[in-house]
Amino acid sequence: MHAAAVDPFHAVLILLLAAIIAVPLAQRLRVSPVLGYLAAGLVVGPFGFAFIEDTGEAERLSQFGVVFLLFTIGLDMPLHRLQAMWRYIFGLGLAQVLVTAGAIGLASVALGARPPAALVVGGALAFSSTAAVLQLLGERGELSSRTGRVALAVLLFQDLAVVPLLALLPLLAPGGDSGIAQALAMALAKGVAAIALILLLGRLVLRPLFRLSAMTRVRETFAATNLLVVLGLGWATAEAGMSMALGAFLAGLLLAETEYRHQVETDILPFRGLLLGLFFITVGMVIDTPLVLRQWPAVLGLSAALLAGKPAILWALARLFRLDTPVAIRVGLLLSQSGEFAFVLFGIAQSLGILRHEEGNVLVATVAVTMATTPLMASLGRRLAGAFQARQAPGAEHLAQEAAALSDHVILAGYGRIGQIVGRMLTEQHIPYVAIEHSVPLVEASRKRDLPVYFGDASRAELLDALGIDRASAAIITLDQPESAERVVASLRRSHPDLRIIARSRDAAHARRLEEAGANDVILEALEPGLQMGAAALRVCGTPGPAIDHALDALRHGAAEREA
Repeated sequence: MHAAAVDPFHAVLILLLAAIIAVPLAQRLRVSPVLGYLAAGLVVGPFGFAFIEDTGEAERLSQFGVVFLLFTIGLDMPLHRLQAMWRYIFGLGLAQVLVTAGAIGLASVALGARPPAALVVGGALAFSSTAAVLQLLGERGELSSRTGRVALAVLLFQDLAVVPLLALLPLLAPGGDSGIAQALAMALAKGVAAIALILLLGRLVLRPLFRLSAMTRVRETFAATNLLVVLGLGWATAEAGMSMALGAFLAGLLLAETEYRHQVETDILPFRGLLLGLFFITVGMVIDTPLVLRQWPAVLGLSAALLAGKPAILWALARLFRLDTPVAIRVGLLLSQSGEFAFVLFGIAQSLGILRHEEGNVLVATVAVTMATTPLMASLGRRLAGAFQARQAPGAEHLAQEAAALSDHVILAGYGRIGQIVGRMLTEQHIPYVAIEHSVPLVEASRKRDLPVYFGDASRAELLDALGIDRASAAIITLDQPESAERVVASLRRSHPDLRIIARSRDAAHARRLEEAGANDVILEALEPGLQMGAAALRVCGTPGPAIDHALDALRHGAAEREA
């Protein structure tokens, strides 16, 4: 029996209405919008009230939500910053996929599955949901945190692992070719060549292409160029046997180092938000509730095993890679679910006869159920990590390990009221930072929230070296003790003559001493509140932005000259 055809316009109206109702309801209940989208899909889908019976078109369209999500993640991660994460991408990521897939595969064989089916099940369930995890991290402003960077590294390798799994499927089918090693080698070579070609051509073509588009001064042309680049590179990686999301991520990486990055991100965000919401709705639509009720022991048993086993494996591997316990706990629970690519793998495996129809349906239901638990598992991870958070700040050796993946980050000396504001602004722009604070209660409270704040004296050279001062883009001194601030600035300038140093001063006399110590920029705390209030008044009165900026600069210079 075929599902009844649905008028596309009718389906779009239903999906939009479901999203409009689900998100405010989720906010009212103080749960993640992801759960709201999943619940909306469950209600309107074929296994709910069946407002939409055929989910095929919605599923195909929703995959672009993941594509645009990975593109915006790439925009916030220039290539040189990604290089600092290679140890986790090709070390921890590779180990997670191999160990998890092997454990699940062996368990499947022990339960009676045939080896080809066990291999597919292990590989598919080893993956986690890029969309669900990165969406949650983005909502909480944690993409640039240590937990966020490690989770992203593992997810990126999982996207790369798509290539050999896709190549394996036809070979595992009944009567398939036995040249598995040769096929895998060809698939990997094809994937590596495609990535290298994209990176090479992207560096040569993208900047001139966007320059030409920007010169037209037609906003629609620039937006069309964005879509062409994202979808074009996504199509290129899909043709090479990889995921479209990986191609979009590479496009974002290349554009992150251009002057067009911020305008591109502004144009793409509406597409990303709408399509990503659609993705989660379609995940809810494919949850076969009658099957879950009928096969609930199998679905719940598999879900529980997955949600317990994957975090345990990833925690152990993260500890082997010398990540501290709170980060290992959070990453393990964040990546505990199965991912969207499992839907594709199980669908192909069923069509090739590797998996029986009933087996495939139970596995698809399991994937959807585990994805629905992502916000809950993430919250559990935060609580457990807070409970395990060490009360004493780590030593210099431990700090060096935590800062090993940082590049172009900002070092904050002082994490009081001003330092916290600066930290939040950096986080919103996905710029990594580490902060040094001498207040033990403040450090403990910040660490429980997974903030990169450590106890210590910022004037100590060994501590700064441990935090990667040689790779930092700037140091910001927000200390409220004048002598301490001057001592830190002088120490930084002696050891790192080219470092950009921004310092907070109490008054003009303190500002002069900070400049003499080596600060590049000095912000007078007594002057700025008045300037900002004056700027707000000018905006209310209709003064243009450039005129306000000019007035602020003139007043800052005038105040400095009067105090001199």
